[in-house]
Amino acid sequence: MREIVRTNDAVLVSAIGALFDAARIHHMVLDQNMSVLEGSLGVLPRRILVSDEQERSARRLLEDAGLAHELRPEA
Repeated sequence: MREIVRTNDAVLVSAIGALFDAARIHHMVLDQNMSVLEGSLGVLPRRILVSDEQERSARRLLEDAGLAHELRPEA
């Protein structure tokens, strides 16, 4: 799994998840429940990971959706 997006924006996390679900791109959202520890302030970013095999497709999908600026640099 590779981290593709890191953000504090819960709406963006939801939108990206919907895009990936529609495209059948397997993904995981990490640190989603950390708000319990931080007091729901939204300080800790959520990380979206995709499988190594689908990273290129996921990046292309986000670029096509106008979200290229949210992508983490490729490793």
